[in-house]
Amino acid sequence: MNRLMITLVGALLCCQCMIPLTFGFAPLSSFSVSSSTSSLSRRSKSSTETTCLHAFKKVFVAGGSRGVGRCVVEKLIENGSEVVALVRSDEAMTELGQIDGVLAVKGDAYDYKTVEGAMDGCDAAITTLGSQASDEIEVGKKRIDYEGNNNVIEAAGILGCTRVILVTSIGCGSSKDAAPPAMFEVLKDVLSAKQRAENILIKYYTNMNWTIIRPGGLKTEAMTGTAILTQDSANAIGSIHREDVADLVLKALNSPNTHRQIFSAVDPEISAATNVEGATYQPFVLE
Repeated sequence: MNRLMITLVGALLCCQCMIPLTFGFAPLSSFSVSSSTSSLSRRSKSSTETTCLHAFKKVFVAGGSRGVGRCVVEKLIENGSEVVALVRSDEAMTELGQIDGVLAVKGDAYDYKTVEGAMDGCDAAITTLGSQASDEIEVGKKRIDYEGNNNVIEAAGILGCTRVILVTSIGCGSSKDAAPPAMFEVLKDVLSAKQRAENILIKYYTNMNWTIIRPGGLKTEAMTGTAILTQDSANAIGSIHREDVADLVLKALNSPNTHRQIFSAVDPEISAATNVEGATYQPFVLE
């Protein structure tokens, strides 16, 4: 359960609750400092979009030591952001720490205080945390797909980090019917945990500028540049390269029209056993 409550006078408290309460946070802009408040209020939409690419100077990444998360770290650095990457191993901390602009913090995403401490000072958070169906889970321990992602979401709320991107999987929520039954059966525990994290973000963080991206089957190959985000969640299925997912994550991060939206991510140009012959999906146009 979430530990966030906001009192009627706006005080922010952290506690363990049996029943989560609905709450919201002020937009990120309200936490920024400017010598000219009036000039901020006069900014046009086009001006905001033009500068959006550089709006997130310091980004927290959970899951950045491998897979999609590692690709996200590299693309953030290419785009001029600083990165704080939470990693579990000394090896990953050393490897990522050698990249200019990356602060690698050793810690476990299962531990809320570790996540909060690492995220403090960041203005955006991206989590690609996930497990595989074959991963052994300790008795009484929840999957990282829920527990770790939930800690990232909650820490963002506590710290006022209102831009969050959660990467889950096709098969969650409204995309359940798009997943082949055999695949869903194998991954049902993983998908259930990911969906719980999605639900927390959607239901209780209504004023946060979150985005949920659900990739299809992941492949580790060079970026094609032909992958798309689509809101045809009930039908979209297929494969996508990890680097393409990271590319879409970065584009979504800096696109205001992805706020509080859910997308499937697939590459229509990649042949896959799960593809429906002749199926086409409407690409979402990023601003």
